Amino acid sequence: MRKAQLGVPGAEGKAGGEVVFFHFGSNNGGGVKANVDRWLGQFQEKGEALKSKVEEVTVRGQAITFVRAQGTYLSGMPGGQRTPVPDTMLLGAIVPGSEGAVFIRFTGPTALGAASEAAFRQMAEGAIP
Repeated sequence: MRKAQLGVPGAEGKAGGEVVFFHFGSNNGGGVKANVDRWLGQFQEKGEALKSKVEEVTVRGQAITFVRAQGTYLSGMPGGQRTPVPDTMLLGAIVPGSEGAVFIRFTGPTALGAASEAAFRQMAEGAIP
């Protein structure tokens, strides 16, 4: 499922983040809504308290879903022990593909996520031929 993982260094000794790429194959991975719900469910805050935004944009005729959330991230494996990490941002992109969607997720400090958001979006949009 996890196809690649990249470290994102923080500025001047501050905490960094990570970008993870997931691919589950054709018709797998639960679809767009299930993954958006899963990503948003990884935060302690719910509803309005979770500063989140979900938008679909069309790039070269393909719909990419972008997700942005900010709050206390619950780090750890689903179903296992979770560690609350306050002041965390999640940037997500669901990029369609002929052999199944690619799910891209950044998690890290809010300031780093905000500074990286334009580059994250450009990377995801660049995946559309």
